[in-house]
Amino acid sequence: MNKVAVVLLNWNGEKILPTFLPSVVENTPNARIYIIDNASTDKSLEYVTQNFPQVQIIHLDKNYGFAGGYNRGLKDIQAEYFVLLNTDVKVTPGWVDEIIKFMDQHSDIAAVQPKILSYTEPDKFEYAGASGGFLDKWGYPLARGRVLNVVEQDKGQYDDIVPVFWASGAAMFVRSRDFFEAGGFDEDFFAHMEEIDLCWRLKNMGKQIYVYPKVKVYHLGGGTLSYNNPRKIYYNFRNSLLMLVKNLPRGQMFCLVLWRLMLDAVAAINFLISGPRQGFREVVRAHLHFHKNLKTFLAKRRILEKNNKFDYPEILHTSIIWQFYIRKKRRFSEIVK
Repeated sequence: MNKVAVVLLNWNGEKILPTFLPSVVENTPNARIYIIDNASTDKSLEYVTQNFPQVQIIHLDKNYGFAGGYNRGLKDIQAEYFVLLNTDVKVTPGWVDEIIKFMDQHSDIAAVQPKILSYTEPDKFEYAGASGGFLDKWGYPLARGRVLNVVEQDKGQYDDIVPVFWASGAAMFVRSRDFFEAGGFDEDFFAHMEEIDLCWRLKNMGKQIYVYPKVKVYHLGGGTLSYNNPRKIYYNFRNSLLMLVKNLPRGQMFCLVLWRLMLDAVAAINFLISGPRQGFREVVRAHLHFHKNLKTFLAKRRILEKNNKFDYPEILHTSIIWQFYIRKKRRFSEIVK
């Protein structure tokens, strides 16, 4: 078994791979690199085989999304640690070794993310993960350096190594045994928020999730779907509700999900007024899918329910909606003292 496998999930990444894959190969001398391909129809794999024959490719028969693609591909990879990396991430020298050393020293840590900065604006955090993820009291995700759609400039204010609630799937280090013991990613999510769901299950198993900001990577973001893409709005609203149904403890699920449905309705009206107007339709679609598939997720909940918790220190006792829109607090450090 190999110590570390760096694994990228590709789908039609012909325009992205030439910019980012060279940094991965150059700065990852002590780990095997794999690409799991979700049945791409472009020439991205030709680029890989011609320029980086040392990168191993795992071919899938169709596009299984982020969750299904990783689940299927990782079963064919033997390694103690998986490093799940988006194809639009530029890495830096030593990025793997330092975090693996940290995880070797702490056996209770299941997953770690580096500091994720913007590729286009390197002095700013990147939306998808920044310096470690949290949840608010209603289950909305935020990160150190990113609250809702406001991203902070990186001034070293979040450089401490701390436990977090979730590690970004854009650059996630995870122990393979913990990944499989937790059941991997939930394939019903297809894409978006599946890493938060996985981290929640890992924490319910007694494991820790950390951010290690001494290591930096640079994420383009929106490489598959831009942040205002209607499909992304749909997946985020849908998957957030499904995640709450699965993982909330008894006695809290009904009330919290009901509040979220009402808050989502307010968000939908805001899309209608302020745009993008397609967002209104996508929130409605997300809610319809949620109600249609509620029985399926209640069945998943029954399997997990005995271990479900929502009282972690990395879950805030406040609402980021209230803090952001009413109290006008836009930075993580203003909300979390």
